[in-house]
Amino acid sequence: MLIRNTILAGVFSVLVLAASSVPTAAQATNCTASQQAAVQCFVANAVTTDLTQPRYGMTLPQFEAYGAAVAHILQTHTTYLMLVGTSSAIADAMPPTNANGTANQAAQDLAVEQIVSAAVQDGLASTSEYATLQDLEWFSLDVTSAMNDNGGVMAMLTPGVSLRIIDSYIVTGTTNGQVNWTVVDDSLWTAVDNFVASGMIKIPAGMTSTHVKTFITALAHAISDYKVATARKTL
Repeated sequence: MLIRNTILAGVFSVLVLAASSVPTAAQATNCTASQQAAVQCFVANAVTTDLTQPRYGMTLPQFEAYGAAVAHILQTHTTYLMLVGTSSAIADAMPPTNANGTANQAAQDLAVEQIVSAAVQDGLASTSEYATLQDLEWFSLDVTSAMNDNGGVMAMLTPGVSLRIIDSYIVTGTTNGQVNWTVVDDSLWTAVDNFVASGMIKIPAGMTSTHVKTFITALAHAISDYKVATARKTL
């Protein structure tokens, strides 16, 4: 139930965390005309009643369109679960802080954007005419933000363990502060082959192990960039 509530909090935050001061006259007038119209009316009313503050520099029409995109993401199942899983792992293993405890939101945001982009590029998440890559990144950023403040749930469940496993290969392949990416990539790809052979990783239908390997490599580079930005030795 705690996890369900955390996820729902993240989803709700997507719909009410962002907006601008554009007048509500711009909203759809027939809120029952379609699912998109209903979402747009909800977003506009949330702005009007001060449930949210401006975010990402959107105008109200842009935010209404984003709300409709979120509604579509929630119905895609595979993409939705991939994004929520990614967000929970990042919130746990890659918090918006430096090694010394000072805030560094930009480092976490970059990691989210890099990983979501890689997931789309490697076919693990999908864009559509209703939800662009930018929509998927905003969705993940909002859910990650909600999960950053989780009342200790992440500490109990440690969903970032997969990222920490990948980081262990980076640490092993690092000498005098320099990452030997040939060694790291080869080790990660071998690990993927071993996991697939043992049944620990199931390759989704329509994909190959190469897609998974490419995504794991992208994760490793995002983790390395995050560690450099936050002066962390490990996750």
